[in-house]
Amino acid sequence: MKLGIDAKGVFIISATPFTDTGQIDYASADSLVEFYLERGVTGMTILGMMGEAPKLSDAESLAFMSHMIERVGGRVPVVVGVSNPGITNLASLSHAAMDKGAAGVMVAPMRGLATEERIYSYFAQVFAALGPDIPVCFQDFPLSTGVSISVDLFTRLVLEFEQLVMLKHEDWPGLNKLSAMRKLSQDSGARRVSVLCGNGGIFLPEEMTRGADGAMTGFAFPEMLVDVVGLSNEGDSSRARDIFDAYLPLVRLEQQPGAGLAIRKEILRRRGAISNAATRAPGPKLSAEDCKDLDRLLARLDARLKELGHES
Repeated sequence: MKLGIDAKGVFIISATPFTDTGQIDYASADSLVEFYLERGVTGMTILGMMGEAPKLSDAESLAFMSHMIERVGGRVPVVVGVSNPGITNLASLSHAAMDKGAAGVMVAPMRGLATEERIYSYFAQVFAALGPDIPVCFQDFPLSTGVSISVDLFTRLVLEFEQLVMLKHEDWPGLNKLSAMRKLSQDSGARRVSVLCGNGGIFLPEEMTRGADGAMTGFAFPEMLVDVVGLSNEGDSSRARDIFDAYLPLVRLEQQPGAGLAIRKEILRRRGAISNAATRAPGPKLSAEDCKDLDRLLARLDARLKELGHES
């Protein structure tokens, strides 16, 4: 089940559950997988930035990756985040992931790539180290990495490297970039690669109209992402926007820099997906006032969904 240019739908970015003492909570990992699958996700991405991958040791990354892929059991494709400034380390985790049954890997540019040629050189080395048989998703998240890639350079990479099959689009603002990428791909004859969008889904309805194929993000209500993508693809953008708007206050709350991960995990805990909302230190924690805000917004969501005749 390898990742391909035709991938679409919702590849949920999985949280990494921890206990109060900071250990990986594998029982919650199991329940989280079932929670995601029951809500109709198309695929799953593990060891992403919001999955707290940088806080895991190499041994923990391997163990968690193996456990999650085994738990998913081939029901949906699994993409593994392998970003690492050391290409040898990146390649080692990538090959291990594929050996375990991953569908592909996700790579973000390392920090400090200040020019287009440096970006190109880095990814040329990455693709050479991985080899032609490992499908790659390019994570374009300059707000986190500090590295921006132009539409021209991304298209050049698509033309020259067959294993580049997907873009995780989360530049901000990025709607015009997405439109320009789709136009240049058509004009240049480059392959039309899959584009899945991040940023918590905050721009998802607009991104779908600009040529996105779906979402790759970790919003704690994956069913909203599934519904918005599905309705958009069916041509019912009005209904898709109505549903999205009902969830928008929570999408916005989750997108707060610093606090967003704690909010996401607390919602997942309340929904029964995980047993503990702990983030690994150093990580954000919610105050009593934060929890009251969340109480109000969750109650508001329930009321709004009833008005729409839509089940959460």
